[in-house]
Amino acid sequence: MPDLNPSDRPQTYPPDQPQPTPSVRSLKELMDLVSGKSVATEQPQQESGLAEALPFPFLGLVGQTEMKLALLLSVINPLVGGVLLVGPRGTGKTTAVRSLLNLLPDIERSSCFYGCLPEDVEAGGIDAICPDCSRKYAEGRSLVVKEPVRLVELPLHSRIEDVVGGLDERAVIHDRMRLKRGILAHADQNILYVDEVNLLDDEIVDAILDAAALGTYTVRRGPITASYNARFTLIGSMNPEEGRLRPQILDRFGLRVIVRGLSEAQERLEAYRRTRAYRIQPRQFIQQYNQETLIARDEVTYARGMLRQVEIPPPVAEAGIRLIQKLRIDSLRAEITLFEAARALAAADSRTTVTLDDLRTVSPMALRLRRSPFMEDYFAERKREDAQLYKFLHTLDPRTNSE
Repeated sequence: MPDLNPSDRPQTYPPDQPQPTPSVRSLKELMDLVSGKSVATEQPQQESGLAEALPFPFLGLVGQTEMKLALLLSVINPLVGGVLLVGPRGTGKTTAVRSLLNLLPDIERSSCFYGCLPEDVEAGGIDAICPDCSRKYAEGRSLVVKEPVRLVELPLHSRIEDVVGGLDERAVIHDRMRLKRGILAHADQNILYVDEVNLLDDEIVDAILDAAALGTYTVRRGPITASYNARFTLIGSMNPEEGRLRPQILDRFGLRVIVRGLSEAQERLEAYRRTRAYRIQPRQFIQQYNQETLIARDEVTYARGMLRQVEIPPPVAEAGIRLIQKLRIDSLRAEITLFEAARALAAADSRTTVTLDDLRTVSPMALRLRRSPFMEDYFAERKREDAQLYKFLHTLDPRTNSE
C-alpha cells in the first residue's frame, strides 16, 4: 500500500517551472482556485486551425461546477458507472469531455493493431495472439507501450459491427477468418464518449451498456468467437429537445448532470474572454494552465490510489439508504452510484472517511432522474388490485358465505 501522506505525492511538473501554490491541498481546492482565475485576452498573433486540435484546458472551463465534478469523480472511481450530461446544445458538454484527457495519467496499451496483450497469452496460449506478436513475445519484446488516454467518440450512425467488431476483411482476402476489434475494444482503458445517446439504435446502446457494466464482451460470427476487454469510462450526452432516453437505459448511467447555460452575466463574459483567447492563440492560452493541469493530474493519480482506503461509516451509509427510500427509488444502482461517488469525492479531498457533506454533494447527481412515475402508478394499481383480490378470497370460505 503506498504512503498516502500528501507531502509524498509525485511531482511531475518540470523543474524549471515554479512550485505549486502552497494553499492547494486537494483536487477539490484546485478546482475552486482555478474557477475564478482570469486570463488575458490581448493576443497579437493568431494560430488559426490549432484550436480544434488542442483541447480546451479542463481547468479553464467557467462555471458548470457540477458537470466538472461529475466527470472527475467518474475517472477517479470507475464504479461510479459513468456520467450522462443532459442539456441543450452550446452549453459546453462536448468541450468539457474532450478537455478531461489532460488530467489523466498515461496507461499501458497494446502496440498491435489487433490489440494483443500479454494476458491473452496467459489465458489462451501463444495461438491467442497474432503472428507478429507471437514473434515479439518469443523474442522477449514488450507487447505494450505507454500512451496517453484517448477519447473514443462513437459516430451517431455507427452499425453494430462497427461497435462490437466483425470479420476482418483484410484477413478474408488471404483465406483467413479473423475478427476485427470494434469501437468498444479500442475504447479499453480510454474514455468512450457517446454524443446524442438518445438517438442511437437500442441494439447499439444495449451493447455499450452491457460492455461498460462487465468490462468485457464477446463477439460471435459464424464459427469464430472472441472476447475483448472493454474497461472504459462511459460518458454520454443528450439534448432532451431531440427525444427521451429509455428508462432502462437511463438507469444504467451512474451520475446524471443537468447542464444549463451560465446564468451569471460575469461568468458568461469570462467564458467569452477565455474562448476568444483560446481561439486566437490556443498554445499560449493552454500554457497558462499547464502548472495547474500537472498538479491536477497528480491529484487524480493520488485520489485513485487513496480510494481503496476510503470507508463509509455505518451512520453515513444508513443516512444514504434512508434518503433513497424516502425518494421511493427502486433501482439498486442508486446506492451503488451514491456511495461510490461519495468515496471518490472523499479521495479527491484527501480524506479516508466519507461524511454526510459528501452525500449531500453527490446526491443530486446520483439520484436525480431515477424515479419512474409510470412504475409508481403501476405499483399503486397492483396494490389496489391485490387488496381487492384478498378481499374476495375471504368469500371462498363456506362458513363465511353461510353467515
